[in-house]
Amino acid sequence: MKRFRESIRRNPVLNTAWRAGVFAVGATVLAGGLVMMVTPGPGIVGIVLGLAVLATEFAWAQTALHRAKAAAERAKQKALDPRKRRRNTALGATGGVLAGALVVGYLAAYGFDLPWNVEDLTFWN
Repeated sequence: MKRFRESIRRNPVLNTAWRAGVFAVGATVLAGGLVMMVTPGPGIVGIVLGLAVLATEFAWAQTALHRAKAAAERAKQKALDPRKRRRNTALGATGGVLAGALVVGYLAAYGFDLPWNVEDLTFWN
């Protein structure tokens, strides 16, 4: 692989095309990771992979990748803090119980009718 990359670097046109291709692929994966931060999906993984692809050719991406890795390490240390783990477990359990109570309350009031198929809206008034 090293000889292949060196042969491409010797030709300016191929080198530019290679770098443009790496940029296109890396930017696409990075953008997908950013989108997955607000939609379901592994956003952090997409961002790190996009930066890793870009870091093969661009120094600025390598710096950003190092910063992202450092931030991930700090987040890991925070997540492993026993006090915060207990708090997050308690909050998750409380949220789960509340969501379950809402579902049970809805099913008790309307059965298995979906909200847009309910004809008697007196419960909501």
